[in-house]
Amino acid sequence: MFLLRNAIRDYAWGSATLLAELQGRTPSGRPEAELWMGAHPGAPSGVVPAADPSATPVPLDELIARDPQALLGHAARFGRLPYLVKLLAAGRPLSIQAHPTLDQARAGFAAEQAAGVPITAAHRNYRDDNHKPEMVLALTPFTALCGFRSPEDAARSFDRLAGALAEHFEGAEAGPGTAAAALAATLHAGDLESAFSTLLDPEGGWAAGAWVQDVVATLRRAPHVLEDDLNLSTAVGISEHYPGDAGVMVSVLLNRVDLAPGQAIHLPAGNVHAYLHGLGVEVMAASDNVLRGGLTPKHVDVDELRRVVHFQALPVPYCTPHAQGEGHLVFRPPFEEFQLERLDLPAATGRTLTANGPVIAVCTAGTVRIDSGHDSALLTPGQSVFLGATEDPAVVRPETATKVDAGAGLDPVSATLLTVTLPQAV
Repeated sequence: MFLLRNAIRDYAWGSATLLAELQGRTPSGRPEAELWMGAHPGAPSGVVPAADPSATPVPLDELIARDPQALLGHAARFGRLPYLVKLLAAGRPLSIQAHPTLDQARAGFAAEQAAGVPITAAHRNYRDDNHKPEMVLALTPFTALCGFRSPEDAARSFDRLAGALAEHFEGAEAGPGTAAAALAATLHAGDLESAFSTLLDPEGGWAAGAWVQDVVATLRRAPHVLEDDLNLSTAVGISEHYPGDAGVMVSVLLNRVDLAPGQAIHLPAGNVHAYLHGLGVEVMAASDNVLRGGLTPKHVDVDELRRVVHFQALPVPYCTPHAQGEGHLVFRPPFEEFQLERLDLPAATGRTLTANGPVIAVCTAGTVRIDSGHDSALLTPGQSVFLGATEDPAVVRPETATKVDAGAGLDPVSATLLTVTLPQAV
């Protein structure tokens, strides 16, 4: 068993407080967006033996490369640790984005390699040759945009917007009012792709920014419209972080979902989404391939994004867990690279961790002890371990603490451990 030493990525959208609050430490003063746990070469975890925490960390990808069969087991068929785990802390909206299929990722990566585009180039679309299906489990209230609404619902929002512009914005017929009405007509005809493309057209009126600003100013003068339309209200909120960005308007096409702690969604290839706020555990196939369409200072390639997006309205893809005993929930999204399990202690005390190949386990509450053969690790929130495929079975239990207010003896402390491994056959 290995303790993980994980990097925190300081992307601008990161929260300054959420990760620090989870870990019980003083905030750094910088945005703290993602804590990566895995072997992706973009930020591989460092590992040290649980029996020797003061040892010099070795990158996890390097450790796996020394003996992939022992550490990955049957997961070696993926050619890598097949998943990447993150603590994701969004202080403001992430980019509107989608991820490619495996075939698209392989073709795109090969093409950019052949063209000599450096892996670290800002304009690069494909950082690796893998796809990135993912899921996120909320640890705090968590808000996201996820997949297309029905064209009819989105059309009604643009109808309301066009009406508000006609009522409150002088000259609307010459600019955003006419454009909003045209988008409503496009959506009434069921054409999500044309509406999406119009909003993101780099040569179009929405991309210039002024129309978006006019829309937001108008909606702020029409509170009754915002009260009646959650998506328009969400767009106004997003605009506070990205004024004039066409992605503000794209958000009106997407489902808004508000997750309570413990709820999860999964996102297959081609699903347009954006996380808006909150702390969650994100699990994905081991990839960093992201095609962006707005709400970001990073590279946007509208043509490539359109190529990977599935222009189909779908309900919010909640990932409903299956109970496997008291205090034990299993989240199985429809992907072959991973499943996520939640163990709530003390109810799940003494449970053996599911180890269908390699395991990453991260504590998100309380203090958890993991015992594996001769190794033992004590984890507090934000700390994690890696167990190779040939490890002895690991057993989990909460740490104990003395009750000082009433009663006698020791009492288990409530704690939560999340574990990731390959899916088991149902």
